[in-house]
Amino acid sequence: MMRMGWFRLVGGTVILGLGLSLAACTSPGAQDSPSPSTSPSAPTSPDSSVAPSASALPTVSQPAPSSNLNGVEATGAFGEAPTVTVPFPWAIDTTQTKVLVAGDGPTVQDAGMVQVNYYGVDGRTGVTFDQSYANGKPVDFSLSGVVPGFQKGLAGQKVGSRVLIAMPGADGYDASGGKSEAGIEIGDTLVFVVDILRTSVTEPSGTATTQADPNLPSVSNDLAAPTVTIPTDKPAPTDVVVVPLITGTGPVVGASDTLVVNYAEYIWGTGAMVRQTYGFSPLKGALTSTLPGWQKALTGQPMGSRLLVVVPPDQAYPEGNPKVSIPKGSTMVYVIDILYTSPNTF
Repeated sequence: MMRMGWFRLVGGTVILGLGLSLAACTSPGAQDSPSPSTSPSAPTSPDSSVAPSASALPTVSQPAPSSNLNGVEATGAFGEAPTVTVPFPWAIDTTQTKVLVAGDGPTVQDAGMVQVNYYGVDGRTGVTFDQSYANGKPVDFSLSGVVPGFQKGLAGQKVGSRVLIAMPGADGYDASGGKSEAGIEIGDTLVFVVDILRTSVTEPSGTATTQADPNLPSVSNDLAAPTVTIPTDKPAPTDVVVVPLITGTGPVVGASDTLVVNYAEYIWGTGAMVRQTYGFSPLKGALTSTLPGWQKALTGQPMGSRLLVVVPPDQAYPEGNPKVSIPKGSTMVYVIDILYTSPNTF
């Protein structure tokens, strides 16, 4: 499988972790993607490439672990910075979660994207080591790239929920030798209060619309692997055409948002597919780094939508793209699923 050059995901600065690089697979023959590369940031898991040495043992005394969350309290309304009380020095034996406010939104998937506000306290010291409420800016990340306790605590929860998560060091930063800059030692239990603001979807869902114009391409209704049939005997449109095939119910895409999408790309003149992400990995990155036609088509569309998009040459590849055999003057056709959108980078 070839590697896409469109969206790249690199290391972040949030205390939840360090950095990784990520690229999506595409159909055979694809060598790059509909836009230049970009380098957004994202919080990720501890650096697993560096194993702690045999001498990386707790250097401070740890309390006997509790088997429950009794004694840990968190007050405050969803969306507001919580007041967290931990009977330090305190520890937990296994990662445990308590729902403080039950939401009724979409369910967070094991490896899904989420946007959250969070407040973190070290159970051993009772000290707040990190939080996102102070600057009024939530964070976005994939659960496949955070410390294990965070993934265990959030997977299966619903958007709109406030959850209390306590994780032992084994599910926190023990694997990377603690986080000395944050005062976290090997063996320290971490306590988080997390407000879940949004999460990604795995496929489009919402109100479906049948594309009935015979002068435009048709798209199969296969959610996992849609196919596009182009009326190559018809003249191609001269401006961007956007047909919502499924209208989602999530947040709408902003002009400078970062997205997660699945897509397939076709050439109008031949009806041939150039590349796709269906069956491989969705792509992540800034909308501003994509084709002008994509920016025009996707802005204002809700998350969870599937779109049929036709882009004329001047808003796609004015000079063609020889790397993937797109001739100059080609009108391009896309089916695009908007799986996640956020005003933040990740």
